[in-house]
Amino acid sequence: MIINTVKFGEIEVEEERVFDFKLPIIGFGELRKFVILDTSKDSFFKWLQSTEDPSLAFPIISVFSMDVEYSIDLADEVVEKLDIKNVESLLVMNIASIPQDNPHGTTINLLAPLIFNLEKQVAGQIILSGSGYDISFPLFKKN
Repeated sequence: MIINTVKFGEIEVEEERVFDFKLPIIGFGELRKFVILDTSKDSFFKWLQSTEDPSLAFPIISVFSMDVEYSIDLADEVVEKLDIKNVESLLVMNIASIPQDNPHGTTINLLAPLIFNLEKQVAGQIILSGSGYDISFPLFKKN
């Protein structure tokens, strides 16, 4: 399928790469179809592009690729909604906020990770209530 995007122009993606967000992204409940774009092999960042809104793309990163202590406990209703049968089928990503004028000020939302079921092509954003995680965890340590 061809999708038009503001950031990446017109791109072709296989339909089987489109995730159906059964648990919508907070603040974007009307948008359910997203694809993960890997625009640079040299970057830890990927992009979560809406297939329904050309202007909406979130920078995302896996904190598991960094030196961050992070664990997730999924509630039974999340496991059911995302049809999770085994943890090997999961991908956990976090939305990043990258200030245009100061990329070293990038923060990551650890409180509300994105959970992807790679077997079923469904996903969702969850809130880790009571976890103590922050919505603006600094990616870079200050000197």
